[in-house]
Amino acid sequence: MLNFSVSEYQERIKRTKQKMAEQGIDVLLVTDPANMNYLSGYDGWSFYVHQLLILIIDEEQPLWVGRGQDANAAKVTTWLNAENIFPYADDYVQSTVKHPMDFVSDILKEIGQANRTIGVEMDTYYFTAKCLESLRKGLPNARFKDVTSLVNWVRIVKSEHEIEYMKKAARIVENAMKVGIESIQEGIRECDVVAKIYHAQISGTESFGGDYPAIVPLLPSGEKTSTPHLTWTDQPYKKGDPVILELAGCYKRYHSPLARTVVIGEPEQKVKDLANVVAEGIQAAIDVVKPGITCEEIEAAWRRSIEKSGFKKDSRIGYSMGLNYPPDWGEHTASLRQGDQTVVQPNMTFHMIPGIWLDNYGVEISESVRVTENGCETFANFPRDLFIK
Repeated sequence: MLNFSVSEYQERIKRTKQKMAEQGIDVLLVTDPANMNYLSGYDGWSFYVHQLLILIIDEEQPLWVGRGQDANAAKVTTWLNAENIFPYADDYVQSTVKHPMDFVSDILKEIGQANRTIGVEMDTYYFTAKCLESLRKGLPNARFKDVTSLVNWVRIVKSEHEIEYMKKAARIVENAMKVGIESIQEGIRECDVVAKIYHAQISGTESFGGDYPAIVPLLPSGEKTSTPHLTWTDQPYKKGDPVILELAGCYKRYHSPLARTVVIGEPEQKVKDLANVVAEGIQAAIDVVKPGITCEEIEAAWRRSIEKSGFKKDSRIGYSMGLNYPPDWGEHTASLRQGDQTVVQPNMTFHMIPGIWLDNYGVEISESVRVTENGCETFANFPRDLFIK
């Protein structure tokens, strides 16, 4: 069931160890499920309990640690040897008297790693304060260091195989967006539109199926388009409603997000004007993307474009993305915003989403892009219009 060759996983391990060495890390505890997947192939909906990889700088393979009933998932989906899979008993799960990180501490003591410098992903969704408390108690002679996003930065430049998966995700989102736009009508319930979108996301294409995206469909309507991160209700659409659709196709955990805006009936002129500003701005940003430019220079092109029409936007206009699990498809590394001097390289991939949200309405138009040797390309091929129903 491996999605990549063993040699590709081994190359990822090698590059991760190089980063570990640069930061003086002997043992890396990887709790972010996307990073676990990236290094081992592990794929399961088991991240609601504690699980991790232990990557030791002078050992060839990482160790997988997780709930006992998920151990076979590790055997099925990873490239690891069976002896590198360490399941913990079920009485660790949500226990008030012991913690899965106690089990991890015991493993590290048993294999002679208790006195080393241990890197932990302190600022992830999946590593809690209790995790660190348990590790410090169980490994009093270890030195702990925050290495949040260490593996994420290794992931930021994609392989050609990863790019192919993202291109397939783009075919899925093209269809899902088409279904969503076609389904939005006056009198149709928001939830019924989203049900059709979900079907399109999961069924994929005739050639390949889809996966569950890390973020649910975001479909604010009416005045709710003044903010980006609302989902849907069971209320019917009304004539005159603007509707934002922010979706993603997902293939083997790799994402291609896309956002567009629809209006039911003839839109107000101010909405048309805002859509033009957003469309021109995103094109201005896309036009400057190339290897060697910085993230803040890309954002500056957008800012110069919208300032001509009197608009300002304080938030970032995009971020690196690709492989991930709920609740986010972003990689938590480079952002397209002022002050981010990350130098863009070929096969970096970004979701460029420079929406503008005003007091009572907003417009989103986004593209997922791949940096090429000479510029960039969009993953999806979908009209960048304000859609009128």
